[in-house]
Amino acid sequence: MTGNSLTMLAVGDLILEEPHGDYFLNLVAPILKSGDIVIGQGEVVFTSRGVKMFVEIVNSPGCPPSNMGTLAHSGFNVITLAGNHVWDLGTPGIEDTLAGLRNYGIATVGAGMNIDEARKPAIIERKETRIGFLNYNCVGLMGSWATQTKPGSTYVRIITAYEMNIPNPGATPDVYTFAEPRSLKAMISDIQKLRPLCDILVVALHKGILGSYKLAMYDQQVSYAAIDAGADLILGHHAHMLKGIELYKGKVIFHGLGRFVPAIAPVTEEERKSQQSLFAVSLSGHSDQRNSTTGVARLAGDTQRDPASKWNIIAKCMIDRGKISRVSYLPCLINEQRQPEVLKNDERGRQLFDFMDMITGDAGLDTRYEWDGDEVMIHTDETAG
Repeated sequence: MTGNSLTMLAVGDLILEEPHGDYFLNLVAPILKSGDIVIGQGEVVFTSRGVKMFVEIVNSPGCPPSNMGTLAHSGFNVITLAGNHVWDLGTPGIEDTLAGLRNYGIATVGAGMNIDEARKPAIIERKETRIGFLNYNCVGLMGSWATQTKPGSTYVRIITAYEMNIPNPGATPDVYTFAEPRSLKAMISDIQKLRPLCDILVVALHKGILGSYKLAMYDQQVSYAAIDAGADLILGHHAHMLKGIELYKGKVIFHGLGRFVPAIAPVTEEERKSQQSLFAVSLSGHSDQRNSTTGVARLAGDTQRDPASKWNIIAKCMIDRGKISRVSYLPCLINEQRQPEVLKNDERGRQLFDFMDMITGDAGLDTRYEWDGDEVMIHTDETAG
């Protein structure tokens, strides 16, 4: 299984809850359509007939089914669906989303009408090169998971443990997160089964601390396990803001691509205050939060007030002769019209570059970034320069 050069592009959360979704993607569609393979995370299901299941703190009203056509027309050919909102509108939401995307020729992975269907990989062949995809949800409530008799997403269950600071009562406890062994083993088994069937194997993980650039313990544990099992690339999303990029055994881990399309209907002032309180709690206890124009967002859901939450990236991989030969990212921001647009190597682009450099170092990662035209190359200390 060998082939010619290919370009693979990947973005984070796609939220197209408003009509006329083409408006939100028209600035980036030309770039996306230049890719041979384009992947996005379907954060919210597409349906007009779902019933709210109330398994999440914030339930999505669903996206208009017509916006699935927007994804196809904008160049997407793979949509990952394992996420904490996949069950927001019950069986109709999953059923309509799977059928609709496939009708547009878009491959889906990570969700199904039962757990066996949800665990099935997607395999795309381009120019004699086969790229395989798997997708797992690590966040949210168990109600969104698929079972043998219930639709939902495939998952890796994450366990959280808190250790109290006994000498200092009332202090913030230490938090430890790790994957439950049986669900992690199931993911590893899926990867090992897919490995002989493709040249490139991509695992997308819906993971990470919401509204924070910090990495949880399990972020690396699950990503490393996927690579050890045979994955060539890890794509992370869910936190609605960027996280650092890591190299492990020569493979790239995008811990958080950021929210790509935030086309959520405007919230009321009461809802905004509630969200602000929620994210303030999630970011509390970190003494190194920064407040500059390239600093960390205080409120991940408000792109107009918080600089970090308006930034995202397009992961770009060049594939040559069945192997990933080059990895970079395209810096992007969500503009005031709530549209993602690609930045250049200018003042705005360099602000995002500086932010990525800062959060990568703060996460203890040794990855280095270097401009190559208007793209940012990803290096380790050994390969930089």
